[in-house]
Order: sequence, then C-alpha cells, then structure tokens
Amino acid sequence: MTHFHRRAVVCLAALALLAPAAALAQDQAAPRTPWGDPDLQGTYTNKTITPLQRPDSVGNQEFLSDEEVAAQEQARLDRNQALLAAPPRRTVAGGNVGGYNNFWLDGGTRPTNRTSLIVDPPSGRLPARTADAAERKAAHDESYPVEGPFDSWEDLELNDRCLVWSAGPPMLPSAYNNNFIVLQTPGYVVIFAEMIHDTRVIPLDGRDHLPTSIRQWHGDARGRFEGDTLVVETTNLRKTTANAGAVGGDPILLRMDNGRIDDTLTVTERFTRVDDTTLDYEFTIDDPTHFSQAFSGEFPFTAFPAEELPFLFEYACHEGNYSMTNILGGERAQERQTENQQ
Repeated sequence: MTHFHRRAVVCLAALALLAPAAALAQDQAAPRTPWGDPDLQGTYTNKTITPLQRPDSVGNQEFLSDEEVAAQEQARLDRNQALLAAPPRRTVAGGNVGGYNNFWLDGGTRPTNRTSLIVDPPSGRLPARTADAAERKAAHDESYPVEGPFDSWEDLELNDRCLVWSAGPPMLPSAYNNNFIVLQTPGYVVIFAEMIHDTRVIPLDGRDHLPTSIRQWHGDARGRFEGDTLVVETTNLRKTTANAGAVGGDPILLRMDNGRIDDTLTVTERFTRVDDTTLDYEFTIDDPTHFSQAFSGEFPFTAFPAEELPFLFEYACHEGNYSMTNILGGERAQERQTENQQ
C-alpha cells in the first residue's frame, strides 16, 4: 500500500457528514440515513477462511459446530505463528521463486459457521459448466499457460498487469485487501474496494440498464431497496482474461467467459445490516451461457471500529510494477540461454 488515494478521501468526507447510525436493537428497525434509506455505511472486511466450495472431506456437512469453528481458527492462528517464527530460507538460483510469503497475506483466521460460501446448490459446490464454456476455458488455458512463454506484456493476463481484479461483483474474499468502504448519498450507494482501489457507483433511481453492446469492467449496476435490504443487479460485465489464480484471481471465471453480446450473465447481490457491526452479504449468479444452473452464496461483512481503521490506503498494484519487467526480462534471459546451448 502507498499514498492515500483521493477517492478514499472523498469517501471519508462523506462518511464524516453521514455519521453511522446507532446500533441496532432486536426490537428496533434498521437505522436510517437522514433521507430515510437503510444505513449501510461503514468500513468493512469480508475476510474468512471458509472456502468458496465445500471440501470433499466434510461430505454433505453444511454447518460447523462451535467447537469446529474454534478448532479451525486456532489451527490458522498456530500456522501463522509457526510461519512467522520460521527461519528465513534462501531462494535456490534457477528455482521457483514462489509468491508472497505469509507476512504479506491477510485472508483472516476465522471461518463462518458454514463449510462453504456457496449455499445453493445444496452440495455447496459450483455447478457444472456448459459444454461451450468448457471449450472456452480450455482455449483460454491453452492461450495463457502459467509457465509462458511471455513474448510481450500481451501474453500476461489483466490481473497480472494490475489492471482489473475481481473485487466484485460478486465481492468474494481474497488472500489480502479484503476491505471496503460503503457510503451513501440520496439516490446512490458507493462501494470503494481496497483491491486496486476500484469504486462501484450504484444508482438507485430505477434507470434502465445500459444497452448490451456497452460493457464495463465491473458491469452495469442498478440498485434498489427491498425493505431493509439493498438489492444490486449487475449486467454487462466486460470480457477479460482474468484467471482463477490462487491469490486474488476470479474463482468463478465470470469475466473470462462473458462479454459477448449474446451473454446473459446477471449477478444479484443483497446487503442487509443485521446489527451495528455486521452486513449480511448474499450473491446469486445466473449465467446460462456458462453454468448449467444458477448458484448462490452468503457470508458476513464485519465493520471495523472507527478508532481502529477509519479509512483505507490505496493498494497501488501497478505503481512500480517491477514484476512485469522481471517476468519479461527473465523470459529474454531464458531465450538467450537456450540459444547459447544450441
């Protein structure tokens, strides 16, 4: 993270003017903004160690017991401490340099009480791809092999180049930068994401979606309130080459498999404030051109205390992106080595 991002300053100014409402009580309605909308504002994190899909090891188990939640959290705490105390290891010349070590990661330590973020289908797993989507994925994997070759920057995917990340929609937890600011004005909800400092501006005035020919990196969002719940419907997600990388990639591969005029992808999100520190977040993906059926997930967003983290700093992924230079420089060095051996 580097210098403070000016959009975060705007968020802070708005948050200062629109102070968070009083804590919810069970016998009270959700707090309201001065103009009467449910107040969802705050600085939140959605980090959790609960996986997107249910592991085979738990079978059909949907929920964790309190003891299992505590045991999983303690195991993650113990692992983090062991990695922190481990002696440094020198990278072997010519070997795999790996990614970030554990010091740089912040995926959380606590699971939800579920065994997967996906709640429907009941299996807790992604539905099967359509035959056409499976062919597109195979073609993508052939065009963008992990091991290269990297003849130019065009051979690297957009998340490698720090241009687009999948901080939403849907807003899934990642290995780090799982922090968001939600702010509201009359007629709009704005969600500022720490990951690559993206900002989603969601109108609430009932306007129609853009024509299907107009695609945007984070889609065309339209919001409305249903009771105390903000419902956001997003269409027109622009096609990218975002992959399902282990760190921060798109595990659902929405942006790779959509972007054609005939695509019918819709992402529906629901935000409900359940108490003074928690937003319940639900998402449903209906994508007939990619998946054999729609699927849904649910997990909490937890607010930071104002005195702990009242703002976010910019995650300037592409500022001084030395990895691009190093990747291409390493490829050129490998080519020279191959030429000298011939």
